Amino acid sequence: MVGRPYDCLANPLGAVRLTFEKTVTSGTDPSTLGGRDWGATDLFRDFLLDGGALSQVPVLGPATIHTVQPNTLVRFRGMIQDMLGNEFYVGAYKDGGMWNTNKFTDISQFPMDSSSDTLIWERRLLYCVPVPGQNSWTESSGESVISHCLTSPQREKRQREDGAASDDMDVQALDHEFQDSPCPKKMREDGLTAQSSRPRGPIIEGTSDSSMVPDFHQNSFPCLVKIYDSPESDLKLNDVFEFVGVLTFDPEFTADKDISSDELANSFYEDALVHLPSSKVPRLHCLVHRKLAVHDFLPSSPTLEPNPNLMKGIRGALLGHLTAVLGNDGLGAHFMLLHLLSRVHTRASSIAVGKLSLNLTCFSKESVSIFANRLKFAIKNLLPFTHCIPLTVDYLNNASLAPRKDYEMNRLVAGVLQLAEGSHLTIDETQLQTGTLNSIGIENIRLLRNLMDYQKVEYDFKYYKMEMEADAQLLILSEGKSNILPADLVLPFRPSSVDSCEIVDAEALKACRWYLATLRSLPHSIGPDMQKVVEDDLVAARQADRSLGSEEFSRWLTMGRLMSMSYGETSLSMEHWQMVKELERLRRDRFQ
Repeated sequence: MVGRPYDCLANPLGAVRLTFEKTVTSGTDPSTLGGRDWGATDLFRDFLLDGGALSQVPVLGPATIHTVQPNTLVRFRGMIQDMLGNEFYVGAYKDGGMWNTNKFTDISQFPMDSSSDTLIWERRLLYCVPVPGQNSWTESSGESVISHCLTSPQREKRQREDGAASDDMDVQALDHEFQDSPCPKKMREDGLTAQSSRPRGPIIEGTSDSSMVPDFHQNSFPCLVKIYDSPESDLKLNDVFEFVGVLTFDPEFTADKDISSDELANSFYEDALVHLPSSKVPRLHCLVHRKLAVHDFLPSSPTLEPNPNLMKGIRGALLGHLTAVLGNDGLGAHFMLLHLLSRVHTRASSIAVGKLSLNLTCFSKESVSIFANRLKFAIKNLLPFTHCIPLTVDYLNNASLAPRKDYEMNRLVAGVLQLAEGSHLTIDETQLQTGTLNSIGIENIRLLRNLMDYQKVEYDFKYYKMEMEADAQLLILSEGKSNILPADLVLPFRPSSVDSCEIVDAEALKACRWYLATLRSLPHSIGPDMQKVVEDDLVAARQADRSLGSEEFSRWLTMGRLMSMSYGETSLSMEHWQMVKELERLRRDRFQ
């Protein structure tokens, strides 16, 4: 069997060129493509997803940026933090009667003269960051896969030439903006980019000067992703994706110093963020992307079917762990389990159905130092994305919780509450002292309450504000019932032991993570018979206590759904409904 004439991992641009040449040779006029895929992305999708080669592609991150080579295939996992708009580029050009393509590259792979026929195409720019609050145990072992990205002596000569050029940015120098612009007055006379005319030292194959690479941190490793052939509706702000594509990264590059700020401001693409050199923000030209869910961040998770018997066993182990963490407060552990399984599964008008925020009260200075820290650590070990907010007057008066638009930089500046779906937020109110809130503090309180009540976050665009939907679990730790952030559930915390927690077995911990991630997405329904039972119980409860309203009834239904899900069941049973009623009775007893 004859193998591929190109290496999709080490030389993806070779594969792109070959598919383009075949398309043109077959009689397709490049001007009719309009930048649409001619088979290149299908080839990579088959190779990576259907062919099972995705695991061979290294994950781009602080640990691998020192070793991967430009113009090789990498994957980046992150959240779309900002959408920078569209960018025009010379997608194809004619050289001596032969059409060539610049798709999936930053600049022209080969010199173009001013008389070349060119086609202007368009691509989208996404500023992506590691998922906020992502815990270290979620890091993929794929970061260690680097052998295929190191320079191979079998690369074609043209690929070595690509390495000297295409890893440079197309948007950080004004000269390239001239080349890409369809406006004649912004075209360079010689058709060459500043990069191709500037002398460059040769790239020595098989070597890497890591001293030139910036010292990236796991939580501050951005990536500019360039998107082709994908509808705008497929990628939304705050979505988490895995992007697989061609890396362009030049640690030695600096922007041309002879470009004035006025020239830069008048360039074809005006987003200042994109003008950062590629030594600061690596570029990834996306060939394939897929949306990620929480369970995609579970390393080596067990491939198990979520049957009720298995779920019941894991549920018991997780409840035991949470009970130990909470000082043998079994009731607190049960409510904590329901809280950790909650998510917004639908929206009815302004109501986020499925959320279940929890306020644990009765923390003292002594119990906070023991149990609050234990609980935060346990949650961090169970969930992929977690955050802690120390709710103090000083924090509220100074924190930037809402994302805001910076029109001078033309970018969205992240706020604490710009979170990925499935994030958990612990708000520690135990350190709150008497003080005066300024206008920022008052606004931050309003933002937190809006998130808790409606699962929405207001983004500040200076001239107007826009609400963005969220899906975050909120846990409040406080001395008394929180008046600042009233939760769906308030439970007085009653530990009976201060014994240290036993270390959880690694395999048991993996099973608990899988359990929480799997059951959160489980479908659920209430059968006709149980609907009648629930309605009768709600009517009886209302007759017994006139203070009960629609919010309490909605919460009970949410708890019933979560109770069934905790056992791996997809419909509410009488047994589970009775358990919810008993939990609610015990909770109310704690206020007596």
